[in-house]
Amino acid sequence: MKVTRMTVVGAGLMGSGIAQVAARAGLEVKIRDIDDKLVEGGLNSIEKNLEQSVARQRITEDEAKAVMARITGVVDLAQAAKEADIIIEAITENMELKKELFTQLDKLCPAETIFASNTSSLSITEMASATQRAPRFVGMHFFNPVPAMRLVEVVRGYGTSQDTVDAARELAERMGKTPIEAKDSPGFIVNRLLVPMINEALYLLMEGVASAEDIDQAMVLGANHPMGPLTLLDLIGLDTQLAVMNTLYTELGDPKYRPCPLNRKLVRARRLGRKAGKGIYDYTQ
Repeated sequence: MKVTRMTVVGAGLMGSGIAQVAARAGLEVKIRDIDDKLVEGGLNSIEKNLEQSVARQRITEDEAKAVMARITGVVDLAQAAKEADIIIEAITENMELKKELFTQLDKLCPAETIFASNTSSLSITEMASATQRAPRFVGMHFFNPVPAMRLVEVVRGYGTSQDTVDAARELAERMGKTPIEAKDSPGFIVNRLLVPMINEALYLLMEGVASAEDIDQAMVLGANHPMGPLTLLDLIGLDTQLAVMNTLYTELGDPKYRPCPLNRKLVRARRLGRKAGKGIYDYTQ
């Protein structure tokens, strides 16, 4: 199946990034959220990113205008679903909300429309169970920031067909990404490896083994990571980190996935990272 029309549901950081990359690849894109303010915020984010790309001479002004012309913001879910070859969900990382959304979309979309979730850790198989199209349901996990990060995890649910996996891989490649395949398992590949490492960095900080700066320096200079785990945590979001750790702990039942108590404390204090101005580090100064 050749995908030419995409709908992205969720106009936040990930959703707007996916829409931008898809439109730059030549797809006609609708970006949908629950109200005009959120949709407008997503469109403004895309426009700002494109302006930065023009300033850095990565694209021309005409190319940026062409990308924006291929993106339409919508609020009405039926309008968003109409004529979409694929719908990529990028809403809050909450299973019940995702299942409710896909149940609605299943009634609105043509039978051939592919459903994809950008979830970072939740079960594709469980989401697909809320629809009548498990063979056409797949995970497409992009990474933040979407325009810069090359990887997409293509996740096969229990009932996902090979044709759907192939279509998701082909779409990812058209968007300039490198797809890798994973079976449906908590955290998939990257987060199964990465999130426990960040969790251990939080334990080091909580136990007073080292300062945040030295923990980060240890991994940058000692393991050649591009940034330290706590700096990365602030970029990802402490609430997102906690949600993924909770999923790993609940689904796998292994105590090594127990979220660090410091993570919970900081989330309760609304120190969520860069997006909140404060996380492990203070970005307000």
